[in-house]
Amino acid sequence: QVQVVESGGGSVQSGGSLRLSCTASGFNVEYNAYGWFRQAPGKEREGVACINIISNDGSTYYKDSVKGRFTVSKDNAKNTVYLQMNSLKPEDTALYYCATGGNPFSCQPTEYDYWGQGTQVTVSS
Repeated sequence: QVQVVESGGGSVQSGGSLRLSCTASGFNVEYNAYGWFRQAPGKEREGVACINIISNDGSTYYKDSVKGRFTVSKDNAKNTVYLQMNSLKPEDTALYYCATGGNPFSCQPTEYDYWGQGTQVTVSS
């Protein structure tokens, strides 16, 4: 059974930073992809940042509105994926999910199989 666990959410003021962490267990996590997704109240879940573990260069995808502010990375030694979020804005407020077991060439929520419970990020103005 695959388990995905996120941590690191919280409340910050606009312009602040947070780092989210994600660990997955239960299957071979080396040959796959990880994605960070978010869902705000009344909105659909959307892909924020995804990293392709299969590719040699660990290619990444970012939603346009977070480019230059968010960075997704993987620490192989710790088997942990991070989402570093800088210059946070109120519109970044959402429940953030980590997912894996998906299409390494996609950052669409429907393409990922295993999901964490989510961690809340709240940015105040």
